[in-house]
Amino acid sequence: MHSHEPLESGAAGPDPVFAGDTLVHVVRQYKPSVGGLEDFVASLVARQRGRFRRIRIITCDRLFRGDGAKLAHREIIDGAEVVRLPYFGSTRYPVCLGFLREIADADLVHVHAIDFFFDALAATRRLHGKQLVATTHGGFFHSSDYRLLKRIWFRSITRASAKRYGALACCSESDYERFARVAPEKVRLIENGVDIEKFAGAGSPEPAKSLITIGRLAHNKRIDLLLDAMARLAADDPEWRLAIVGTPFDWSRADVETMIADRGLGANVDLHVGPSDAQMRDLLGRASLFVSASQYEGFGIALIEAMSAGLSSVVERNAAFTAFANKHAGIALSDFREPEGAADAIRTAYARVAHDPAAARETAITQAQAYSWDATALRYEALYREVLGR
Repeated sequence: MHSHEPLESGAAGPDPVFAGDTLVHVVRQYKPSVGGLEDFVASLVARQRGRFRRIRIITCDRLFRGDGAKLAHREIIDGAEVVRLPYFGSTRYPVCLGFLREIADADLVHVHAIDFFFDALAATRRLHGKQLVATTHGGFFHSSDYRLLKRIWFRSITRASAKRYGALACCSESDYERFARVAPEKVRLIENGVDIEKFAGAGSPEPAKSLITIGRLAHNKRIDLLLDAMARLAADDPEWRLAIVGTPFDWSRADVETMIADRGLGANVDLHVGPSDAQMRDLLGRASLFVSASQYEGFGIALIEAMSAGLSSVVERNAAFTAFANKHAGIALSDFREPEGAADAIRTAYARVAHDPAAARETAITQAQAYSWDATALRYEALYREVLGR
C-alpha cells in the first residue's frame, strides 16, 4: 500500500507544467449550483487556469435543487469551458450520456465523487483510453440510508471501477481508510483545500457567548439536535446566541424557523439564508465558537473556515471531525443526541476561550494554514504527473 502521508509536490515553477494538455473535470453539479462539490471544483480550477492548454468542466444540465429549467449547453465561467449534458434518473446517481464526445481531446480526466460518471468512465476506459483520476468526496456514505445496498455496491461495482483509475485522491482520513479496503494501490491522501483567506481572523477577538453553525439545511446536519442543546444553554443563561447560516436543502427556511419557534428560541437563534461573504465575516465577528451536530461530513470545510476565522469548535463525534480533533487543539467532540452533555461541552469550550482568548484564536488560525488551497493544488499537480508518468 502506498504511504498514508499527504503528497508532497515541491514548488510550482513559473512556466505552465501542463502547457500542452487538456484537463477535463467531471462533476454532477457545477455553477450556478451552490454546494461543497461545486465550490471544490471551482476553487481547484481557479488555481489551474493558465497551467493547462484548456480546462473543461462536464456537468448535468439542470440544477438538482432548482426549478427544472435547462441551463446553457456551453458556457465560459471564470475562464473555463463548462459543458452541460442532459441526465435522467436519481440526483444521487444521475445517468448522463454524451460524455465520451466531450472528453475526446482530453489528456487527463478528473472525476469528482463516486457516482454514475465514476462508474461509466471506468466502464468505457477501453473505448476512450484516457488517463483517469478521481476525488472521493466522501463516496456515497453521506447518510445511513440503504446501508447494506451501499456496502454491496461499494465492494463490487466501486471496487471494479477503481481498478481502471490511475489514482484515487481521498479528501479525508476516513475516505482513505474506506477506499484502501477496495483499491489499496490507488489511494492517496490529499485533504481538501479551503479558502482560508476569505474569513481570515474574522472571529470575535473578545469572548462572546455566541455560536455559529454553517452548512446546507440538510437532514444529516441535525440542526434539530443543535437547537435542543441551545435550548438547554438558553434556559440556564439567556445571553447565549446561535447564528444558523445555510442554504435550503432538505429543510426550507420555514422548516428551520418552525424548529426555532417550537423550542421558544426566537430571542436566541437567528437564521441567515445565503449571506454574502461580507455578511459572513460580520456574523463570524460576533461568535467565539463554531458548532455542528452533523452526523456525516465528507471533509468538514466549514470547520476549517471557522478555524481560519479564529474560532474554537464543539462538533459531533463523526469520523471527519474526530480525525480533525485528533490532530488539532481547540476542537471538542460531543454527542449531540445528548443535549445536556452537548450544552456542557459548549460551556466548557467557552470557558477555555474566555480564559485566554488571544491564545485560542491564534491556535485556530495557525492550524488552519495547513489546508490552504495553494498547497492542495500543488498536491493535485503532483498526482497528475504521477498518473501521466511524467
